[in-house]
Amino acid sequence: MSNNSSHSYSQILKSTSLVGGSQVINILLGIVRMKILAVLLGPSGLGLIGLYNAILGILGTITNMGIGSSGVRQIAEAAASKDNQRISLTILTVRKVTLLFGFLGMLVMFSLCRPLSLLSFGSFKYSWAIAILSITLFLGSISGGQIALIQGLRKITYLARLSVLGAFLGTITSIPIIFLWRENGIVPFLIAVSAMTVLTSWWYSRKIPILIMNVPWRKTFQEAKSLLSLGFVFMTTSLMGAMVIYLIRILVVRKFGVNGVGLYQAAITLSSIYIGVIISAMGMDFFPRLTAAAKDNGTCNRLVNEQTEVGILIAAPGVIATLIFTPMVLQVFYSESFLPAYDVLRWQVLGTFFRVLSWPIGYILLAKGKGRIFFFTELTANIFHVLFVWAGISYLGLEGTGIAFFAQYLFVTIMIFIVCRRITDFLWTNNVLHILIITLCCVIVAFLLPKFASESCSITLGIILTLLSIGYSLWKLSHLIGPECITNYSSWFKSLLKFRSTK
Repeated sequence: MSNNSSHSYSQILKSTSLVGGSQVINILLGIVRMKILAVLLGPSGLGLIGLYNAILGILGTITNMGIGSSGVRQIAEAAASKDNQRISLTILTVRKVTLLFGFLGMLVMFSLCRPLSLLSFGSFKYSWAIAILSITLFLGSISGGQIALIQGLRKITYLARLSVLGAFLGTITSIPIIFLWRENGIVPFLIAVSAMTVLTSWWYSRKIPILIMNVPWRKTFQEAKSLLSLGFVFMTTSLMGAMVIYLIRILVVRKFGVNGVGLYQAAITLSSIYIGVIISAMGMDFFPRLTAAAKDNGTCNRLVNEQTEVGILIAAPGVIATLIFTPMVLQVFYSESFLPAYDVLRWQVLGTFFRVLSWPIGYILLAKGKGRIFFFTELTANIFHVLFVWAGISYLGLEGTGIAFFAQYLFVTIMIFIVCRRITDFLWTNNVLHILIITLCCVIVAFLLPKFASESCSITLGIILTLLSIGYSLWKLSHLIGPECITNYSSWFKSLLKFRSTK
């Protein structure tokens, strides 16, 4: 293996570990937060939070115009030019535009609070709650612009730190609100979490020096044209995703009530926690790297394959462990009242494995600026997801939502592979296929064990399978990055634990 390849794998592992380390802390905080919320609010309370977040997701996506995502790409391109004036102009444009659209979003949600309450809950009971929640759109837009700056310049350490600090502050400030006011505290709880994200993203974004420039609004709008052009694509695709989340929750609440939404929300949250480590690493570091190499198909395909190898190896042990210990996971994170989400969660976890497989390939379209193709692939995927969920609920009950999630990502993996094959001649390497076959077989066995073996036998064999998967992943990762990179990586990680480098 070449030194360049070893360095690339090491860089991927570093970013994944850095983001992963912050996510581990976030997961621990999340366990505390979700456990307390589950005990204090129950499934109906979590269902209400899920519906509020679905509303915020839709309106936030529309009014934000995709500036956060397109801003990352624009800042990454500007950073590649090494032109400080261009970098500063892009950053200032992103900041001003996100501020403007965040304020407009807040006004829109406030004015639509009554029809949104009627559409979502069938009454005007929650109108004022939705009106007050409009504040979170403004706060989210501000933090989105600040995070785009940090991510576009690939300040991964800052991203990890603000993630941990934001989660910590959000937990200690929001949990007392729920404890004191129970369900009446859900709206202040969501606002407090958003406020802490703004505070921490501002703290770290201010550490990045930029040129002081007087940019009039006319110049800002001129510079924002390309930002909004790509942002519109991000907005429409994100809007589709937010609409799908909203529609699915509406379908579930109509069929199973708010309690059913709470069970579905619990399953979808748990299935995404561990995989979120890998996905976050892709979004934070992989996307800017791929954007810089987007014009070279060979390099682009190599980076995707390398990211896929590392992603699968890191994801597999967590997926297998979750499949084996699903009842325990539900009770640890929530409570016994959430055990009816057992089958939903297991199907969703199986789907997340294919999510890890498909996401690196999908970034090819974003890095190359193939907005139209990206839009249609997302449109197709979302249409199929809604159809799968509708059919699943109709014929299989709540478990059908989990099966639909799995079917969606299996379909997306096949579709996105075919599309990117035509664009860059993309193919998985033999190394990827070898790792994929072994890990996928282990995942399938872990999924089937509880169905065909007794509980004690399933857990015993599951523990052995999980340990074997961990050993295989560590062995393959050490082979990929090489002994020298392991030494350098160890030194880097030890210095990272100090949280601040010493001179």
